[in-house]
Amino acid sequence: MNPTFRPIVLLVTVLLSTGVMAQWQWLDKDGRKVFSDRAPPPSVPDKSILKRPGGARVVAPVANEDGAVSTTPGTPASSAAAAQTASSAPKISGIDKDLAEKKKKAEQEEAAKHKAEEDRVAKLKADNCVRAKQAKAGFDSGVRLSRVNKQGEREILDDATRAAEALRIQTIIDADCK
Repeated sequence: MNPTFRPIVLLVTVLLSTGVMAQWQWLDKDGRKVFSDRAPPPSVPDKSILKRPGGARVVAPVANEDGAVSTTPGTPASSAAAAQTASSAPKISGIDKDLAEKKKKAEQEEAAKHKAEEDRVAKLKADNCVRAKQAKAGFDSGVRLSRVNKQGEREILDDATRAAEALRIQTIIDADCK
């Protein structure tokens, strides 16, 4: 290899490796260090970001006596670099507007279904209440009542059966007529 060619190769290698310095470094939810050339997801809090592109160190991890990792503010390379890094960082609100809108719409649809079901049940209870009151009025009138048994024969209700049926009707009234 030509001796004048070596410094050029070395210079090109050094220039190409500067892209490696533009990396993010943060602690994930399990406390492990993550290295990436992309910004961390919005779920990662700012206090967990250890390094941003441009060499500004924002937060340094510190281990406590009990072994837990906590973070304390580090020293930025310079005030201008820190301000420039903070302004160049992507502003992510962490909220997807389309997803929030779809979620709100789904919640409204669910609430409408729930309301329709409650209205249907209330209508059925009101109908049961009216029927039970009519049946109670028939039982309270003292008129002889009869039923058709399994063989298709007509049976007249005796006093015990009449009292049991009146009690059943009263429980329906108590449950549905509120």
